[in-house]
Amino acid sequence: EVQLVESGGGLVQAGGSLRLSCATSGFPFDDYTIAWFRQAPGKEREGVSYTSSDGSTYYADSVKGRFAISRDNAKNTVYLQMNTLKPEDTAVYYCAADENTVKIGTTLLPIMDYWGKGTLVTVSS
Repeated sequence: EVQLVESGGGLVQAGGSLRLSCATSGFPFDDYTIAWFRQAPGKEREGVSYTSSDGSTYYADSVKGRFAISRDNAKNTVYLQMNTLKPEDTAVYYCAADENTVKIGTTLLPIMDYWGKGTLVTVSS
C-alpha cells in the first residue's frame, strides 16, 4: 500500500520558519519524483517544489530563495525547509509522488500518481 504522510505544519509568524516532512512507503522511492503542492482557501492547488530521482530540483518563483527541498533516500523521506514565511504562504501543503512531472512552462501541474492528505501551514502577519 502506497502511503505519503506529511508532518510539520503549524502556526508561525511572518518571517519565521517551518520544516515539513513527507514520509513515504509502498513504492520505489529512489525512482520517484517527490513534490510539494499547496492549496490556499478558494484557490487552485499549485506546485511548490520537487526533487527528482536524478537529484534535480524545482521551485516555484514565489518560493525561490526561501524554500529548500531535500530527500533522504535511506529514510524514504522528503523535507521542505520553509524560511522567511509570508502570510501568502498560508495553505494546506501536500506531498505527492510520481515517476514523472508535468509542467506547462515553468508551472508544475498537480498531476501525480500518489498524494498525501496534507498538513496545514498558517502564517500570521
